[in-house]
Amino acid sequence: MKASKYLILSILLNSFLFCSAQERVTPTEETIVHDPVAIQANGKYYMFCTGRGISMFSSEDLKEWKHEAPVFAEKPAWTDDVVPDFGNHIWAPDITEFEGKFYLYYSVSAFAKNTSAIGLVTNETLDVDSPNYKWEDQGIVVQSIPNRDLWNAIDPNLIFDEEGTPWLSFGSFWEGLKLVKLSPDLKSIAQPQEWETIARRERSFKIADSNPGDAALEAPFIFKKGDWYYLFISWDLCCRGEDSTYKVVVGRSKSVKGPFLDKSGKSLFNGGGSLVVEGNENWYGAGHNSVYAFDGKDYMFFHAYDAEDGAKPKLKIKELSWENGWPKQLKLK
Repeated sequence: MKASKYLILSILLNSFLFCSAQERVTPTEETIVHDPVAIQANGKYYMFCTGRGISMFSSEDLKEWKHEAPVFAEKPAWTDDVVPDFGNHIWAPDITEFEGKFYLYYSVSAFAKNTSAIGLVTNETLDVDSPNYKWEDQGIVVQSIPNRDLWNAIDPNLIFDEEGTPWLSFGSFWEGLKLVKLSPDLKSIAQPQEWETIARRERSFKIADSNPGDAALEAPFIFKKGDWYYLFISWDLCCRGEDSTYKVVVGRSKSVKGPFLDKSGKSLFNGGGSLVVEGNENWYGAGHNSVYAFDGKDYMFFHAYDAEDGAKPKLKIKELSWENGWPKQLKLK
């Protein structure tokens, strides 16, 4: 959290300029994104990422991406009540199709504060040329408030358990990543409330509650494969150019509520996690991933900071292979 404001703003501006430009098509390796998520629909792939109004892309083949208009031309009306003078730079979306409708969760926050909320916007179609294409905001689903909550309401991910019950995982820094049961309409927390802490790292005791702290983890994504739920999370620091240290680790559980254990048997609740991908001399950091099964193959989407191109955050799409029930570690070139 000690990066200069100039560096942070520069990275975000680059992300905005490249993510929001319309009528452009870029190959995957030149597509600049933060926090990519994707879905297959209408014979196409659609991707959403952090950006002004939520950046949107479409692709026929996962190799080239058309830059579509942002989801929100104007910021949602409620956002100023959470973050005063909110600039419509919306973080870390998550996309799901449910009963013929598309549900897009998104994050509204102030940097390095848990003045945050997760919102929801829905659409009947992702086909931008359809007369039914219209995003309708549903408002706040979960909100965190400084000095009340030791968790941060950003980085949402929706998962349905084996009984079809919806759960939302989310979180960043503070005292870990959360899982909360949602109502059947996916628009609010279910009552009575059911909460779990699914991942933590050690936080220094003397840090003030208002401080994000040094327990650097965020961006949970739960992927069901066979009998296992795999919890992918990002460790360490994003958004810091050449000082970025992002990496992805994983644990698994037979229950969506955990406990999630790594390969050594250590719980992610106690700081565990088996490495999936990390930066190297060519990429300063790699993280904030999502995982999907498309056409019989498993893919991981994430961003990495290009050491040879000004530390710009580039889109990475890697096919996952599995060994003894675990995703094999990815290597960046």
